[in-house]
Amino acid sequence: MNTVITKKKHNFFAGPAILPASVLKQATAAIEDFAGMGLSILEISHRSKQFVSVVDEAVSLTKELLGLDDNYEVLFLTGGASSQFYMVPMNLLPQDGTACYINTGTWSDKAIKEAKLFGNVNVLASSKESNYTSIPKGYEIPADATYLHMTSNNTVFGTQHHAFPETNVPLVCDMSSDIFSRPIDISKFGIIYCGAQKNMGPAGVTLVIVNKNLLGKTGRPIPTMLDYNTHIAKGSMFNTPPAFPIYVSMLTMRWVKENGGVAAMATKNETKARLLYNEIDSNPLFEGTTAVEDRSLMNVTFKMKNIEMEEAFLADCAVADCVGIKGHRSVGGFRASIYNAMPIEGVQVLVDVMKKFASKNA
Repeated sequence: MNTVITKKKHNFFAGPAILPASVLKQATAAIEDFAGMGLSILEISHRSKQFVSVVDEAVSLTKELLGLDDNYEVLFLTGGASSQFYMVPMNLLPQDGTACYINTGTWSDKAIKEAKLFGNVNVLASSKESNYTSIPKGYEIPADATYLHMTSNNTVFGTQHHAFPETNVPLVCDMSSDIFSRPIDISKFGIIYCGAQKNMGPAGVTLVIVNKNLLGKTGRPIPTMLDYNTHIAKGSMFNTPPAFPIYVSMLTMRWVKENGGVAAMATKNETKARLLYNEIDSNPLFEGTTAVEDRSLMNVTFKMKNIEMEEAFLADCAVADCVGIKGHRSVGGFRASIYNAMPIEGVQVLVDVMKKFASKNA
């Protein structure tokens, strides 16, 4: 029996996360028939001219939206952002070099552990002692560092780098949860990588943007599948790529462009975040969990002052069709992920639930 969704819920999940309604509509149609081929996007050859055009457009949109020059290559790989925790040092870090890391939470901590397998790692700063409730500041970056690794947005604890350091050291950045959400100065970055499923597309594809001038300098042999140069040479098609996730990611980037690009996304994201944080700060039952100046515009974390009220609030959220509000299992509380595709109307529904809950229980 077919199930028909008559009302779309307000999706605050951290990932896999919300996608634009128009993207879902186009992706659904492509599952039935892609580009008039009489075949589903799920069953066409990745060597077909129709799919090659998808990859070409995805690369072009990435370059346009982020302002990439010819030094940068755009790759669509698999393995999630976690695969880049080891691919980055394997491709960039010589045995006599030192990679610097900023530890701002769960994912940067995992990246540090992987990098130590390949060479020297210097953790310049960490907010671990404060349970990652802020972004470290006041650290010095060694001029001879091979690279500096950062995680731009912390999905678990709800913090975000709102600026990146001025340095001649190449920055490597995990932008899984805020890619395409704001303009960035691409010239600062040697590598940007992200799992698509938070702000770019569905799970299954990993975007890697790499300055090709940094490659081939480690002196170590690299397994073929783990060498960025392999995938650059083959245009992300050394082996069969994740075709459907690439297609939906391309549609999402097209949607970003049609809606004003990353600058317009940033304005909308700031408005949504301001609306929600204002309610958290003014509501007598809730409080934020991170340093105000480091609050994420993508993942808003907060908690109930009286923890015994949590389940009742989550029940009210469910009645209002607000899903994905429960915080990460490692920290508890609440987390509302308000990525590019979350309309301000959805945030307003959550704010209204919070106001109503306070009027009943404060």
